[in-house]
Amino acid sequence: MNTPAAREKGSHRRQIPDRRGEFPSLLRTHNGFPLAYLDGPAGTQVPQSVIDAIARYYSTCNANTHGRFPTAVESDRLLDEARALAAEFLGAPGAQCISFGANMTTLNFALARAFGRLLREGDEILVTQLDHEANRGPWLGLREKGILVTEIGIRGDATLDYDDFARKVNQRTRLVAMGLASNAFGTVNDVAFARTVTRGVGAWLLVDAVHYAPHFPVKAAAMGVDMLLCSAYKFYGPHVGILYAREGVLDLLETDRLRTQDQRAPHRIETGTQNHAAVAGVKAAIEFIASFGSGTDRRSRIVEGMDIIAAHENVLARLLHDALLKINGVTVCGPSFEVSLRAPTVSFTVDGIRPEEVCTVLGRKGICVWDGDFYAVRPMEILGLHDRGGVTRVGISLYNSEEEISRLLEELKRLVQGR
Repeated sequence: MNTPAAREKGSHRRQIPDRRGEFPSLLRTHNGFPLAYLDGPAGTQVPQSVIDAIARYYSTCNANTHGRFPTAVESDRLLDEARALAAEFLGAPGAQCISFGANMTTLNFALARAFGRLLREGDEILVTQLDHEANRGPWLGLREKGILVTEIGIRGDATLDYDDFARKVNQRTRLVAMGLASNAFGTVNDVAFARTVTRGVGAWLLVDAVHYAPHFPVKAAAMGVDMLLCSAYKFYGPHVGILYAREGVLDLLETDRLRTQDQRAPHRIETGTQNHAAVAGVKAAIEFIASFGSGTDRRSRIVEGMDIIAAHENVLARLLHDALLKINGVTVCGPSFEVSLRAPTVSFTVDGIRPEEVCTVLGRKGICVWDGDFYAVRPMEILGLHDRGGVTRVGISLYNSEEEISRLLEELKRLVQGR
């Protein structure tokens, strides 16, 4: 977990280039206020280069694959190139490890159904109380097959209870499904610990990197995970789910597929025709991230780009977090920024004001933040936040600025003082 972003405190910070002008949506206003998109955890804004790539596909190359004519051949090449680039983005050995789907949730349901055919009654799957429901619900559904599904607990600061984790991994454990980062609280989980204990019993490790991938370089192969899922619309792209599967894993699974489908990995989990224009957007989004770096190869440019983005986001998130701690009546949820690594997502509650009211008032001033549980309903229940309407969540992305944080804090102070 000791990344350059984690070492930013007390070191010289590389300045992020001003790329706000590449995001057309940042020009929009509401009630005379420029929109401040602090809602990135639910989906980031999209740069013009991604919009152009999607439009260009529809304008020049809208065809299905495996044809003998130019546009079909170009569509095949696009999918191959996007797969290879996604492999570099995720730190995978190659395109053979990358599958595309409608979204992370759909891919995870497909994996759960396939594991349901492989596992036997009495086998056990571990999930966590911290996760987004997309990495809980598909696995909980396997209980109807007699598979045990057990929860790993969390602590009061919205971090995993690693003692509980270690206790619950046992010889029956066949798979652990956990998040890399919490979309509700910004917690980054210790995947190295998880890999050590799962290897000790020969269990597979699946990680949900949807909230991690937009903020830190992903190193799927180096982490030793068996499967990793993410969504391109969280890192400046369109709605496409991406699955990394370690070589050989998909070949073990009886996935839902037609006999006309390519039976080999990575295609054996993909159903029907892919969204080719959106895949073109995924490729453009990764190229956009790589454009922040200056390395000699694409992977090094991606990693450097992510490090630069992470450093910028970390500074703004710390600024917000520390300022919120000083406002009477505001309680910040989740781990502090003194941990080794934390996502730039800050959630809080306001005494006497429900989160939906906070977000409605801020929304009138053009400040886009979220209220609720964000599909992380289980940790909200465990931490006693669910019946209170959840939390208000602020997420930092590369296009956010210190001025936007100042606007948010000013309006929040006004709201709290007038309650």
